[in-house]
Amino acid sequence: MGSQHARRRRRVGTFAAAVVILLAVGTVPAAGAQAAAGYRVGDEASVTSQDGTAKASPQPSSPMARVAAMQPGWNLGNTFDAIPDETSWGNPRTTPELLHFVRSQGYNSIRIPVTWSNHHGPAPDYPVDPAWLNRIREVVDWSLAEGLHVMINLHHDSWQWINSYPTERTTVLNRYTRLWSQLAAEFRDHSDKLLFESINEPQFAGTSGDAESDEMVHELNLAFVRLVRQTGGHNATRLLVLPTLHTSGEQARMDALLNTFNELDDPNLVATIHFYGWWPFSVNIAGGTRYDTNVEQDILGTFDRAYNTFVARGIPVIIGEWALLSYDYTRPGIIERGELLKFFEAVGYHARTRKLTTMLWDAGSFLHRPDLRWRDRGIHELMAASLTTRSATASSDQLHVARSSPVTSKTLNLNRNGLSFRGLWQGNNPLRNGKDYVVSGTTLTLTSAAMRRLAGDRAYGVNATVEARFSQGVPWQIEIISYDTPTQADTTGSTSSFAIPTQFRGDQLATMEAEYVDGSPAGPANWTPFKEFWTHFQPDYAAGVILLKPEFFAEVNDGAITLTFHFWSGTQVTYTLTKSGSSVTGSHA
Repeated sequence: MGSQHARRRRRVGTFAAAVVILLAVGTVPAAGAQAAAGYRVGDEASVTSQDGTAKASPQPSSPMARVAAMQPGWNLGNTFDAIPDETSWGNPRTTPELLHFVRSQGYNSIRIPVTWSNHHGPAPDYPVDPAWLNRIREVVDWSLAEGLHVMINLHHDSWQWINSYPTERTTVLNRYTRLWSQLAAEFRDHSDKLLFESINEPQFAGTSGDAESDEMVHELNLAFVRLVRQTGGHNATRLLVLPTLHTSGEQARMDALLNTFNELDDPNLVATIHFYGWWPFSVNIAGGTRYDTNVEQDILGTFDRAYNTFVARGIPVIIGEWALLSYDYTRPGIIERGELLKFFEAVGYHARTRKLTTMLWDAGSFLHRPDLRWRDRGIHELMAASLTTRSATASSDQLHVARSSPVTSKTLNLNRNGLSFRGLWQGNNPLRNGKDYVVSGTTLTLTSAAMRRLAGDRAYGVNATVEARFSQGVPWQIEIISYDTPTQADTTGSTSSFAIPTQFRGDQLATMEAEYVDGSPAGPANWTPFKEFWTHFQPDYAAGVILLKPEFFAEVNDGAITLTFHFWSGTQVTYTLTKSGSSVTGSHA
């Protein structure tokens, strides 16, 4: 990812405009079990000598086939890209066991982001620290021995010093070429399964705009390819990965990179972009709480552009990072889980149909590395299934039952994605078609009798979970949730510490609006009343409060502000703030 949010999620990439079945910890599923679950086991491990030189299994002949064999890929994020060292950003030291686990879970490639800026000496030779280089080589060799395709790069160097290229051309180019000369020499005789990526998310300071910055990327990519090719050995035909400016999927950025490919006329080049989804949805701002048409069209548009610009011309594409910007296990609830699953399913499907290889950005939020387990088994299962088939979804994965009202029937719209509906189950028990539920077209209705049984004693929160099963793919789980309208209390505080006492009563927060008395948006991002989840506000369900962050108040004028809290049940609760300097008073409606 890029400079912003680099440590936490690796922006946890800059964004233009603004993915196991766990048998037991450490166990490896048999290949047959993987195949039955729709996993791609991939080719067998390379036979690699201790020095990492080529004794590799036969590779597919064309670059397109070689990149296709990398699908799916996984990023060893916030590790060797961390500053200053491998464990600085909270991940444990990388082990052969980790790489074996990743391979056993169906991943065929690994991207190892590496930041070099703190691990080399001064000009003019910029000698790489031997201990650091040996450690990178060790992990590369372990990965190759597991049969993984491997990609290494210059990572946060992009914003630490490469970004000054427009104004310090000679200095930056010398440093850049000296680093790549040393890396190319070190890995010259390594397996063809090792790829080099020139720069992660190139970005520049002091240019007149994107057109000039495109030219900077062009110059650095040219220098990289020509330098690596001149070192011979496997580097003469090694797959080299070239990014767009910011690794953006915008058409103008792809066109600029295509010009570079045309000038180089080298068949062993790969284009790379990053994809973190439609920004309002990816961070939950501006009311972007749901996987809607905007999110879908952003996937389609980006992937179609990548296909038409590169793949249709025989140029392979690697989406070197993908996820959602705000998906972070330390900050749960920013994106509702069902909406998250819809996004992951769609990305897997649309990438597959457009022959794009994807590499999941994982800085620790998907795979819990210390004990080798997926933090959310359902997400992994859905991602694995998306490699070979679609999974159906629904308009929501929640059905809310208000405790203050009689229980009635509830409906959801099914998104079949070309699959056949096979029924509803609660655990191993099938629900009865016609008595517990009815399907008419795409509408699924759970009867009032079924809802009463499922809600049980109607304690606040999740009372039961049922799943809709289809002809293929992962079942869609539906939670039955009992709630009452959340209540809030008056309070006082300051712009540096303000918490609204909130009894959530089984409900959960979706988003928050902030407006002045005249109806204009209050606070940051004043082009929308809907503020950014977690950055500007944060629910703490255990403590029974909603926190308003200093970042929110930093851009709030003195006077009255009306907050509207939107909950996933559809309930809205209004709260009034009065700000005077650093003092804040809050009152419930």
